[in-house]
Amino acid sequence: MLISQILDDAETIRVVARNGGKTRIINGARSVYSLAMEAARTGVGLVALIERKGLGETVDLEAAYKKGRLLSPINHPDPAHLHLTGTGLTHLGSAATRDSMHKKLSADGEEQLTDSMKMFRMGLEGGKPANGQIGVQPEWFYKGNGTMAVAPGAALLSPAFAKDAGEEPEVAGIYVIGDDGAPFRVGFTLSNEFSDHVTERVNYLFLAHSKLRNASFGPE
Repeated sequence: MLISQILDDAETIRVVARNGGKTRIINGARSVYSLAMEAARTGVGLVALIERKGLGETVDLEAAYKKGRLLSPINHPDPAHLHLTGTGLTHLGSAATRDSMHKKLSADGEEQLTDSMKMFRMGLEGGKPANGQIGVQPEWFYKGNGTMAVAPGAALLSPAFAKDAGEEPEVAGIYVIGDDGAPFRVGFTLSNEFSDHVTERVNYLFLAHSKLRNASFGPE
């Protein structure tokens, strides 16, 4: 099942779903966030909750997109409580590129293993722990809060001091935090991570600076 959020003509959020057929409004759903929190509080799966609420009138998602009425597939009433984050070095191409930026030579001219490649190898060896075990922590970066989330199809803006505007296709996991602090996964969506690779190459400590940019995810 694919879930989206749109704005209707009255500027009200409508949550819509499609499951191999037409897109329909989910009855009584104020937002994907409120729907996910209701599922977390009641212990009911999201799909089961949607089926319980039922589906109403059909919606033309393509038309909504062209009108700029599509929203990010989740938001928060207070944007400061939505966090855009990511993990790096999860595939060899990323590790190899970062490794080439950080190459070091020892006193005798031999190449040393960079911190980037060390992190990647740690992930290979301990990134998928057995049940009950703690795995290696991945490289982690912060992209900002909900004010940096751009709706699908809307313009991505770079700050005036940016050196580059690089689009990065990603798969994003969407989570909500339950009342007891437990995380609940809502689902996965496509994402444009959008960062500044030129600034990142100046110094590996600038990685954090290069990531503080707009990002878009969705629409479903």
